[in-house]
Amino acid sequence: MTYSYTQISQYLTCPRRYRHRYLDGWQEKDSRAAMLFGRAFEQALSAYFLHEDAATVLLREWSRCQSQGLHYTKGDTWDRMLQQGIQLLDRFCQDDRIRIRRPRRELQMKFTQSVSRNNDFVAYVDAIGHLDGERRLIEWKTTSSRYSEEPDGVLALDPQLVCYSWMTGISHVAQVVFVRKRLVEIQYLRTTITDEQRREFGQLAEDTIGRIESAHFLPHSGVRFPQNPCSSCPYVGLCLGKPQAAETRLVRRPGAENFGWLDELTY
Repeated sequence: MTYSYTQISQYLTCPRRYRHRYLDGWQEKDSRAAMLFGRAFEQALSAYFLHEDAATVLLREWSRCQSQGLHYTKGDTWDRMLQQGIQLLDRFCQDDRIRIRRPRRELQMKFTQSVSRNNDFVAYVDAIGHLDGERRLIEWKTTSSRYSEEPDGVLALDPQLVCYSWMTGISHVAQVVFVRKRLVEIQYLRTTITDEQRREFGQLAEDTIGRIESAHFLPHSGVRFPQNPCSSCPYVGLCLGKPQAAETRLVRRPGAENFGWLDELTY
């Protein structure tokens, strides 16, 4: 089996949700505008470092999503998000703080690591380059609100950055956050991941994979004020035994019915 940060994160959030997604074959429909825009924007960033027309690439990739019945939030529209994306690309070019010296090799890099005799862990890192002249592992993020920078050093607790540092052995990491708001902004956030953090994440990954392979998929109920993660979970219809509600937000991948033996397990 091959595992990833997303799989580990999904399991730690709710083991039953992991089962719905990775074993039963239910996947959230690609209708969230913010998620699809983020993918299109990353394609535009790659074009920028390859000395192509980044704005043209953004328009092309975002146009492919225009007729997909997108779900927008916070007053977003297709046109508004495109305008914000072009403004962010302009600002990024003006800042000129990131250098990717070998973009065909140092963008969307795949790293694989063995975590046990039969299992591998895979990670796709957005970039390895230089921020203000210092070599760092870099993650791109698009968002409609600023990332918090308080308390000082909080970025070092980001589990995805810890995971990628563990996979690559690179301690100096950064997030470049493209903030879509009325006046667009780019945050250049930096931190250092320690050897102890990398070692602890490796232990966490091995422990989590062990529980997955032991078929421990107990639900984590999340309906309690003020935090109600179950209410916003796309898989809640399955947990409530309401398949029609689930099918409004989910689609089942072909062949998933072959995992019917899991229904016979005792949780």
